[in-house]
Amino acid sequence: MKKLFQNNTRFAVIGSGSWATALIKILLDTQKEVCWYVRDPQMIQFIKENKHNPHYLQAARLDPQRLHMSADINQPVQEADVLIFCIPSTYFIAEMMNLTVSLDNKFIVTAIKGLIPEQNLSISEYFNRIHNIPYDNIGVIAGPVHAEEVAMERLSYLSVTCKKKKTAEKLAEAFRCSYIHTSIGTDIYGLEYAVVLKNIYAIASGMSRALGFGDNFQAVLVACAYQEIRAFLNRSYPDKGRNTSLSGFLGDLLVTCYSQFSRNRTFGNMIGQGYSIKAAQLEMNMVAEGYYATSCIHEINKKFKVDMPIAEAMYKVLHEFRSPAIVFQALSQKLK
Repeated sequence: MKKLFQNNTRFAVIGSGSWATALIKILLDTQKEVCWYVRDPQMIQFIKENKHNPHYLQAARLDPQRLHMSADINQPVQEADVLIFCIPSTYFIAEMMNLTVSLDNKFIVTAIKGLIPEQNLSISEYFNRIHNIPYDNIGVIAGPVHAEEVAMERLSYLSVTCKKKKTAEKLAEAFRCSYIHTSIGTDIYGLEYAVVLKNIYAIASGMSRALGFGDNFQAVLVACAYQEIRAFLNRSYPDKGRNTSLSGFLGDLLVTCYSQFSRNRTFGNMIGQGYSIKAAQLEMNMVAEGYYATSCIHEINKKFKVDMPIAEAMYKVLHEFRSPAIVFQALSQKLK
């Protein structure tokens, strides 16, 4: 692998949703040029002509002259050195099936906020096991940050994690700008799974609000959710250096549970109002990663047997189709 994170290092974003568009905006403010996989050729043409994504973050102005866009995933993967994957986890495998070029000598960054359904793998675990990418060549970026606030250039914070602290620092430099501050760490597993788990709890937060629970209950719910995250991480992958009070853990949980921009909170709110899962997904027109994560975590936790009453409550509602009101009534007796 050539020496990365130099002036000539090329970055590619794989994905074209709201979070991917936000990352493109950031990179256009820090890099000379950026490669971008946009699977819809019509969207590429629209961006070239109108300088914004037609479906997501339309307020984010983009410079198409500095974007190397392609509807073929292989082109940006081949051209770039650092590949930032930002595809919803439920579509990830289907997109990867189109990849024919080698990932040798590439640095992989996952900005995906879910697990691979059915396989119950995180994205970093997938690249390590399936493509033999060493963890030294894998990074994770997370919040607390919402794409909508990036589009408005409101001060936001990215958590950047790599196996080596020096690598994390170099990767973080690629994203720092006037409206993006960064923090770094080396707990790849912890950060990636914390990002997955917080989406489950954001669904619970939105659902509880729809059911008429107030701020007091919400505070207890989120505090207990934080304890569940800590317990799961420490049982499944102990790390003496892990600090879950940092913004990438606690901060990301808080903003996802409380923010008006949280799609998982919105999804939970809709389910609490009586929407079917399909109807909620269709009306949102965005992927709520927490829906798929509830099933994955339920299966993974069969091995570790961590007490996770909130996560299990969400599994009962979303995958066993139990009544949200009844499930929350039972859950309220368990929280302290």
